[in-house]
Amino acid sequence: MNNHVSSKPSTMKLKQTINPILLYFIRFLISLYTVLTYIPYYFLFETRQEKANKIKAKPVNSKPESAYRSINSLDGLASVLYPGCDTLDKVFMYAKNKFKDKRLLGTREILNEEDEVQPNGKIFKKVILGNYNWLSYEDVFVRAFNFGNGLQMLGQKPKTNIAIFCETRAEWMIAAQACFMYNFQLVTLYATLGGPAIVHGLNETEVTNIITSKELLQTKLKDIVSLVPRLRHIITVDGKPPTWSEFPKGVIVHTMAAVQALGAKASTENKPLSKPGPLDIAVIMYTSGSTGLPKGVMISHSNIIAGITGMAERIPGLGEEDVYIGYLPLAHVLELSAELVCLSHGCRIGYSSPQTLADQSSKIKKGSKGDTTMLKPTLMAAVPEIMDRIYKNVMNKVNEMSGFQRNLFILAYNYKMEQISKGRGTPLCDRFIFRKVRGLLGGNIRLLLCGGAPLSATTQRFMNICFCCPVGQGYGLTESCGAGTITEVWDYNTGRVGAPLVCCEIKLKNWEEGGYFNTDKPHPRGEILIGGQNVTIGYYKNEAKTKADFFEDENGQRWLCTGDIGEFDPDGCLKIIDRKKDLVKLQAGEYVSLGKVEAALKNLSLIDNICAYANSYHSYVIGFVVPNQKELTELARKKGLHGTWEELCNSCEMENEVLKVLSEAAISASLEKFEIPVKIRLSPEPWTPETGLVTDAFKLKRKELKTHYQADIERMYGRK
Repeated sequence: MNNHVSSKPSTMKLKQTINPILLYFIRFLISLYTVLTYIPYYFLFETRQEKANKIKAKPVNSKPESAYRSINSLDGLASVLYPGCDTLDKVFMYAKNKFKDKRLLGTREILNEEDEVQPNGKIFKKVILGNYNWLSYEDVFVRAFNFGNGLQMLGQKPKTNIAIFCETRAEWMIAAQACFMYNFQLVTLYATLGGPAIVHGLNETEVTNIITSKELLQTKLKDIVSLVPRLRHIITVDGKPPTWSEFPKGVIVHTMAAVQALGAKASTENKPLSKPGPLDIAVIMYTSGSTGLPKGVMISHSNIIAGITGMAERIPGLGEEDVYIGYLPLAHVLELSAELVCLSHGCRIGYSSPQTLADQSSKIKKGSKGDTTMLKPTLMAAVPEIMDRIYKNVMNKVNEMSGFQRNLFILAYNYKMEQISKGRGTPLCDRFIFRKVRGLLGGNIRLLLCGGAPLSATTQRFMNICFCCPVGQGYGLTESCGAGTITEVWDYNTGRVGAPLVCCEIKLKNWEEGGYFNTDKPHPRGEILIGGQNVTIGYYKNEAKTKADFFEDENGQRWLCTGDIGEFDPDGCLKIIDRKKDLVKLQAGEYVSLGKVEAALKNLSLIDNICAYANSYHSYVIGFVVPNQKELTELARKKGLHGTWEELCNSCEMENEVLKVLSEAAISASLEKFEIPVKIRLSPEPWTPETGLVTDAFKLKRKELKTHYQADIERMYGRK
């Protein structure tokens, strides 16, 4: 993982081409405006920079291994959102009683669907969507209660597992609330998982019932149902699928509406058989593992409540005026936690998808409106890949502007960057220059929460400037309910993930092998350990892995060993500077086991040694390869390429030919597409213990290899 650095404004400025005399005059006007607006600002407001410079977390004692806590939780960690609400059904009941007739979940009506033929002959499905239709808190409660009762009538028992394999939509949240009420353990699986991973999750958890959609039933589940022998009931959230003759005997398909009707007809006295307790499992969330098969993280009611308590504290003014747009996978802890935070505070949640998010999104018919335009959200969670895409699209449009427009935008951009670095606002620029860009996300966004992978400093600063709002970078894992740190809204520094949330504390453990110590100067460094009630129970049916990653201290507090290397700044904010494990999360959220990739490829006769490399700022894997001299020379002869050994290894044509061989071998070894190296560097020098690139046992030294090939890494990824 790349070190995070707080980039200086000067290194991220855009370059303008404008007449020097005109530029001088414009700068004079800007300076005059700055002075005039600064005087009242200085006397009336505490600047953002002054707030950002305040201490945000402190160690609880003077020992190097001491845990850091938020200054708001030095006397004790927060664990409950509302008094007496120690389970998720109680939290929803509290919210339902408080916000009874307020709108909660919104879904857009589909007015029309049509196929659009592209210039290359491909057919894309386009949709025209209407307004959002809303369900109130009371509506959602009734539907969830009836659905849970209906599942109970189908034989679902308390404290037994039920799976949901479905896209992000209102029915997902209704189904989840039903499970929380009736103490069913909800097994979540990504809708993008492949067949073997789905089969593994369903069989490991021994589910008899699964909640899904018509599309996923036809495209994913249809081919694997026969491999899940315990399955008895499939519930589709969006109507009855076409008649399907290949159903295994004993499997019945129901619609969600039919199950809700079954629950509504049952006696009103037929209440949940067993109310959940704080320590009962609420969710078994499957997340990628280094073996390629996902592992299930057991998350209790108290874990989730502690996590969302910590997250909510970092969003000032959260309440009924807020609108959240939900489009990330609800099977991911970031989205589930974000929506539960909103649900518990009276916010509206409008559902979307990456394909319908904006007016320019791939499924939105030209001339019709995307979801952000209709919903006008105030809160949004995003992964870096989506923010990077927005950044590239906007900058492409800036480059297409006339010279005057482009220079005006760049002047405003650079001016605002300077003001942000000083903690000041730019109301005129926001109103007249960046309003159109801000409108891409509806125009009302007041906070963007970024998680799942690190966000580049350039993209973060772009979002701050053009969308006129803070970008809260967060750090957390599924194993910590997504909760760890989030930056304060007034902290516009880049390269940091903020101070510990009020629900947890963080300490740094020495990692001698990597050379990181909590006694390091000027800043303590080490493996990040997260402690608190948000730290989960462990991995489902995997005691060995649970023991390796979790422990309890002498006070009975649970701790998670993250495998990430962190560094604390003097104000108590955390930076992620390295990764202990060779499991890397790509920018889009997929996990890649570098060892798995290497194992699949290093036995090729063409390869003497290989090191796969990836980081969370990019969406693909690259590799450093020591080729076999005889095999490479023969391959070069066949392709008509000539030169010395060094010339062949430095040849782009030769790199491409070796890459073709690697790609074929990777496909044969059943590597996923995102695991296959996209670019490589051929090394004419072998890696020996003498070079310092491998150990005496010839194990790869990843840190040293990264340093050795830094220039090649920048070339293969492109400088950003």
